[in-house]
Amino acid sequence: MKVGRNDPCPCGSGKKHKHCCINATSKLHGEVFDDIAQTVAMNPNLTLDELNLVAQQKMAERNNRPSADFCGLTPTQMANWLYAPFRDLVGVSVNTPDDVSTSPVMRYLKLIVDEAMQQDGSFKATSKGNLPAKLAKQASDLLPEFAVSQQHTNISISEFAGINEDKFNALHYTRILAEISGIIYLRSGRFHIKKAAQKRYQNQGIQAFFKPMLEAAITRYNWAYLDSFEYDVELRTFWLFMLWRLQSHGSVEQLIEDVAKAFPDLLHQLTPDEHFSSIRLLSLLIESRFIERFLQFWGFVVADPRKIFAEEHVPRRASIQPLLTHTFHFTIDGY
Repeated sequence: MKVGRNDPCPCGSGKKHKHCCINATSKLHGEVFDDIAQTVAMNPNLTLDELNLVAQQKMAERNNRPSADFCGLTPTQMANWLYAPFRDLVGVSVNTPDDVSTSPVMRYLKLIVDEAMQQDGSFKATSKGNLPAKLAKQASDLLPEFAVSQQHTNISISEFAGINEDKFNALHYTRILAEISGIIYLRSGRFHIKKAAQKRYQNQGIQAFFKPMLEAAITRYNWAYLDSFEYDVELRTFWLFMLWRLQSHGSVEQLIEDVAKAFPDLLHQLTPDEHFSSIRLLSLLIESRFIERFLQFWGFVVADPRKIFAEEHVPRRASIQPLLTHTFHFTIDGY
């Protein structure tokens, strides 16, 4: 049965077909049909069963053939990166680094956990249900220890420093991830650390929460939460492809081109105006949601502070930090 543009995508992503695999699927099917037609022309007496076998073989060949559109990945590999559970990813190993002290998220989490542990497993929240200002002050004081502080520009006070959680995005992000991960919870005006989390922390230290927090950030956290963009574009699905490309070349502009080439339907979800083209809107989303408020919050990269909408265009790069290479090891052929 033919899949309509507004039907659920057969890949299982839960999205409409037009917002997922329609372009890649149509192209792949067209190539396979051409191959089958050539085979039939050369072998006109094939039975229906033989034709079905030929079709299966041709589809398998195409699925396992490196694609230039995917920067050398095969469709099979790309499907794994887009839709496989975190623990079933192929072509990359995700490791817990021995030292996570360069990660803002993990350092902020340690402050939260230590505060609870020092008060028999819980501490008082503010009247708004936020972390106390004391923790915000302690977290702000850590900024000079992070690589992002070495930028020759003023760091936004709302990203890596603030007088309270409302004005401190990286700290708020960390608290949300800790709740999603099941490490802490808010009840009766107090933040509690779960008993199981206490035991894990005592036995393994803050590293015990690295992978649970990372998985929550990638699979469960809403990447659009901290911005005001009106576009409902789900970039989270493509996180591993983007990470792989950025780690390979470090160029922000090249990353945008790689994503636009591999997933052209993303551009169709963005409406250009007199100020920004679709590709520039995509760049704004990727820089804000993926680079600045995922990779930088975790301490994986330090982004060039110059914005793409500056009057003078300058090539922008993201400085890959040791924490990224210690965490993600790609085993894709040729890389």
